[in-house]
Amino acid sequence: MSAIQNRYDFIYLFDVQDGNPNGDPDAGNLPRIDPEDGRGLVTDVCLKRKVRNYVLAAKENQRPWEIFILEKAVLNETIALARKTPGAVEADKKKKGDGVEKARQWMCENFFDVRTFGAVMSTGDNAGQVLGPVQMTFARSNDRIVSSEHSITRMAVATPKEAEAQSGDNRTMGRKATVPYGLYVTHGFVNVPPAKKTGFSSDDLMLFWKALQGMFELDRSAARGLMGARKLIVFKHESPLGNAPAHSLFERVSIKRKDESRPARAYSDYSVTMDKNNLPSGVTVEELL
Repeated sequence: MSAIQNRYDFIYLFDVQDGNPNGDPDAGNLPRIDPEDGRGLVTDVCLKRKVRNYVLAAKENQRPWEIFILEKAVLNETIALARKTPGAVEADKKKKGDGVEKARQWMCENFFDVRTFGAVMSTGDNAGQVLGPVQMTFARSNDRIVSSEHSITRMAVATPKEAEAQSGDNRTMGRKATVPYGLYVTHGFVNVPPAKKTGFSSDDLMLFWKALQGMFELDRSAARGLMGARKLIVFKHESPLGNAPAHSLFERVSIKRKDESRPARAYSDYSVTMDKNNLPSGVTVEELL
């Protein structure tokens, strides 16, 4: 498949109810928060992890949709494999260092996340670096969040020593942090020039959209509560370089709480609208969710 020929910008909305969407290891794994305005944050790395996990499940880690940044993977072993491919070895024989480009191409051809998000592959046997055509911002909650901490009890202990200390009562106390409700918004960009270099195709793009729509369904856990994809609005540009600034398109989407007198506790508490009138020439919009 050939690389995409159009630029895309998109807005993605998802929510969480009674869960922790992205714990902060520097703050006792409490939900991430902007300390100045109290709005919740979810990192782009967290969202990309969920996309990778969806593709991993959907394509069963088969080429050309393998995942490079895989849980518990040893990245340098994969990079070394790329440098040992016939194309890279032959290129190095002809001219020292040319194998790097062949290894980079091999990684792009076989790994979905390298084609999509890019990667640094110079940490061992050098396979170069790749700028990914798909980039996403941190997700930010539409409103201020107030996380809650809850005491939880496990009716068992881990060791005989703990049981002895409790005289057989055998309980383990713990803490769990949740957000009662939060509607999060992230912005994304799909650019043509890096797509041409990685080979990011229309099939890859369709798979990426499917991942955004379905990734929370495969990411259930007690810690994350009830999370779901709520809205995916895609702006397609006729020109490979774009027909309008991304921010002018994003500003057409309005997210407002219906009743400001009480905190939101569901997606139905919000009104999400988009101004489709007088779109810039060469720009079309589609709501995939």
